[in-house]
Amino acid sequence: MAVVFEKTKMLTDAPYHYCPGCNHGIAHRLVAESIEDLGLTNNVVGVAPVGCSVFAYNYFNCDMYEAPHGRAPAVATGLKRVLPESLIFTYQGDGDLASIGTNEVVHAAHRGENISVIFINNAIYGMTGGQMAPTTLVGQKTTTSPYGRDEATCGAPIKVCEMLAQIPGTYYAERVAMNTNANIMKAKKAITKAFKYQMEGRGFTIVELLSTCPTNWGLSPVESLKWLEENMIPYYPLGVYKDKGAE
Repeated sequence: MAVVFEKTKMLTDAPYHYCPGCNHGIAHRLVAESIEDLGLTNNVVGVAPVGCSVFAYNYFNCDMYEAPHGRAPAVATGLKRVLPESLIFTYQGDGDLASIGTNEVVHAAHRGENISVIFINNAIYGMTGGQMAPTTLVGQKTTTSPYGRDEATCGAPIKVCEMLAQIPGTYYAERVAMNTNANIMKAKKAITKAFKYQMEGRGFTIVELLSTCPTNWGLSPVESLKWLEENMIPYYPLGVYKDKGAE
């Protein structure tokens, strides 16, 4: 009998610690499948951050480094310079990358570091209790913005892909989502393209994945998918923001 579907060898058998309905599990699988599809299972190193995905090293069946909060691009830079023939990726949340780590990712892009950043945007701090993040939407309620984010006081939510796309050293930047099967398929294609570009030595690549956080949003998993579609995608439009390979 032909094998129609099987688990990727790039994931371990460890059960996820993520909350029900969280999209991190989907994102992990997409990254793992992309690595396997490109034949890089024995030639990859990942960098785990501080945040909900802090235990990512338990799930990916490859060497993983743990980086201080926000410093994953710096760690990845060092790894890539020592191991230029290997695939090096970071896996970062919005609290990690878009707040304390903004400096690191901006300068990594400006240097054109040949690394790939997988950026999970769920518009909130997940692990630490649901505080307002740089990506929290205007009017969105969190534990530190109980009346909703006030743009006059807190500014507008940061748009990472749009920002990094303006940097000359960025080779590829795309925003995708994990709320539908069709979007999940597009997300995998984007991740695979980012990894392929890196192995071709093209430069800095980033894929932003819009994700849900049912626990801290105070919604069911199904309601969270609808909230993402109705609220996040209009503010964070999906699509390719830079692709020098298509120019």
